[in-house]
Amino acid sequence: MNKSQLVQKLAEKTKMTRVQSESLLDATLEIIQKSVAKGEEVKLVGFGTFSRLQRKPRRGRNPQTGELVEIPSSKIPKFKPGKDFKELLIL
Repeated sequence: MNKSQLVQKLAEKTKMTRVQSESLLDATLEIIQKSVAKGEEVKLVGFGTFSRLQRKPRRGRNPQTGELVEIPSSKIPKFKPGKDFKELLIL
């Protein structure tokens, strides 16, 4: 499912227009992204938790030369599905 299809389903489910649904979806995603970027967790009970993970610095290898390179630490987004979401996948 892509964003357009999600907006269509959201519009049907909420009886809102596609424009209103897309605006709502965009605002929701923006709030989640900004909160996680600040280091806050976003918990949606039954769905899951969005958080930020700090990766440690590590060594890697340049595939072209085989030379060892230092990979700096980085921050990445993480999603942990909630119990209800996991149970849907088991069925």
